[in-house]
Amino acid sequence: MKQLAFHELQNYLALKYNEGRTSTALFMKLVEEIGEVAEVLNKLEGRKKNTGSTSLESELVDVIHYAVAIAGINNIDLTRAIINKDKEAAIKYNQSPNLEEFIAKQNKKN
Repeated sequence: MKQLAFHELQNYLALKYNEGRTSTALFMKLVEEIGEVAEVLNKLEGRKKNTGSTSLESELVDVIHYAVAIAGINNIDLTRAIINKDKEAAIKYNQSPNLEEFIAKQNKKN
């Protein structure tokens, strides 16, 4: 299966949502989907009755979909933003490797 890059998903979702959907509307959907993730986790961890009709995978995909859509229609380069944010966190929490270093090592292996 082909690997999916953030920029590909962002470009697709920006095309899909650029006309007619606002960041606020997409954010409301994101919040709704986060609530659905909470419901699934509560069921999986026994805090609520599990009816077996929910999928953590599906709900997490929905969360990612709307978060990336918001970034896409706002022209945020998520790849750059994630790498930069991770570098800051790696410095703050004294962690190694950071994401950029990890990716570089993975690319050398392949």
